[in-house]
Amino acid sequence: MTTGIGTDWNAWQESWDRQQEWYMPDREERFRVMLDMVEAFAGTAPRVLDLACGTGTITARLLARFPDATSTGIDLDPALLTIARGTFDGDDRVSFVEADLKDPDWPARLPHPTYDAVLTATALHWFHAEPLRALYGRVAGLVRHGGVFLNADHMIDDTTPRINAAERTLRHARMSRAQQDGALDWADWWQLAAKDPVLAEPTARRFEIYGDHADGETPSAQWHARVLREQGFAEARPVWCSPSDTLVLALK
Repeated sequence: MTTGIGTDWNAWQESWDRQQEWYMPDREERFRVMLDMVEAFAGTAPRVLDLACGTGTITARLLARFPDATSTGIDLDPALLTIARGTFDGDDRVSFVEADLKDPDWPARLPHPTYDAVLTATALHWFHAEPLRALYGRVAGLVRHGGVFLNADHMIDDTTPRINAAERTLRHARMSRAQQDGALDWADWWQLAAKDPVLAEPTARRFEIYGDHADGETPSAQWHARVLREQGFAEARPVWCSPSDTLVLALK
């Protein structure tokens, strides 16, 4: 794939989606279940916090399904936020906040004190366990009573090493075949962004902030559910899983 997408934000969104699907072929199914749970607990006009929103992937699917919803996206990545802001420019249902989720004061920057749902996907594996525990406590303070938090991410069960190894071998073989057919991986996509005249500068700042990739942890779904209850949620458990990813729901 070559440069030339420019400020066609829909094209950038499409290229991001295809790159992410290279890693997660069940990605859209995760989002469908996530939004089913939002509807179950918050109806069809929820106020949502899109946590570590990236390009606004969750927000786009939220508004396509629930046109009366509103969304606040929060992230620190300047390149992905540039795409998100370009995509939703002029849509008064959507706002964005640039903030570091490791900063304990980030909730004070939000436009609302509470939300019906806080949603995140493929993002919090950037955190180590203790900072993630603290983040969950802050998220619990932002979810109204009866509202929900949903986290879809890589959650590894270390008690099943042979299952994990077999799944990983098959998944990587499929990824390799897709790449041979022209699929972009994460590094390829960022190389493309770095060559774009609009995204080059925010992409450079993004790598100054984060480095090359996550150095966080991927604890089990059981760990996430237990810590979410410890940090202020009444109930928590997985509501969907694939062989490699899990969607955990926590109810306030």
